[in-house]
Amino acid sequence: MLKDIYKTMLDKVNEDIQCTMLTFLNFEGDRKGSIENKILVTRDDIENKTLDIDDESYEKALLSLDTGKVQFIEREKQSIFIEPVIPEPRLIIFGGGHIAKPLSEFASRVGFSITLIDDRPFFANTERFPEADSVICERFENSFNLINLRKSDFVVIITRGHRYDGIIIREILNYELSYVGMIGSKRRVRGMMDELRSEGYSEDKLDSVNSPIGFPIGAITPDEIAISITAELINYKNKGVINKYGKTFSFPELDVEVAESILKDSSMPKALITIISTKGSVPRKAGAKMIAYLDGRTIGSIGGGCSEADVITAARELMETKGFLIEHVDMTGDVAEAEGMVCGGTMEVLVEVF
Repeated sequence: MLKDIYKTMLDKVNEDIQCTMLTFLNFEGDRKGSIENKILVTRDDIENKTLDIDDESYEKALLSLDTGKVQFIEREKQSIFIEPVIPEPRLIIFGGGHIAKPLSEFASRVGFSITLIDDRPFFANTERFPEADSVICERFENSFNLINLRKSDFVVIITRGHRYDGIIIREILNYELSYVGMIGSKRRVRGMMDELRSEGYSEDKLDSVNSPIGFPIGAITPDEIAISITAELINYKNKGVINKYGKTFSFPELDVEVAESILKDSSMPKALITIISTKGSVPRKAGAKMIAYLDGRTIGSIGGGCSEADVITAARELMETKGFLIEHVDMTGDVAEAEGMVCGGTMEVLVEVF
């Protein structure tokens, strides 16, 4: 069951289809029990109510997708853990010059998948951008057929000239995206916006473009400018923006490496560990996952330290009986101080053994 559902999940992610995963937990004690079922449902499934689940489950599943946050329906004997499955935010950088190089490095470190596009082979190559998932050397006007723009994409336009910016922004404004930013001086940007306005582009579309780009930190060097842009990207990604459904949305955790390792054939007993809720300052958000194997190997992390080690120990003990348990992780006060952590919160963690 687990392998099949995660295979389908990864397929949906690659197709840019939003889903939620519902795990049905039958409690047979205070914080443990058996796993009745786990299902993957798409937004279309939820909006069209094609499944045999109750109204509250539909509402929470839709809320999970609209906000990017996990939901938990608590009931006396059966609870439902609902996780949003939303593709990792992709940053598409148009222009491979001096700002693009540090921007690609910084953005990849904070959770973006990088696609770099330039029409010059010297600037568009994997040696220059080793952290990029895709490097495309193509004329800008021809590149749109190669990238399949989607709602979850972030786009930064930092080409070498006004003419190229114009080609790209005119195409970009035809799409609904999570973020669009374009570099340029206030005068240059004002001129570009006046051109687009005269061509009939709506004020709403023009207002969606962050330009001049980046947070106003007085950036001068390429690295500083890249930092200011990265900060703005983080703000849009993490702080949340009002989406078309009227909800404040932030991208959820999506541990692709953990999902991929579930697909690998292995007779070694293992536990899937997922953060289901957090309070205060913690290293990972709800939805973060890891796998713990009976032989001591782990993939992924829910935050590290002794707290994670305690959860792993509990997971290995559960491998004898299977089912699930919910562990409380305390990172406050003396616990955090003893481990030298800057965190000061708590987490509830779901451990599943199939």
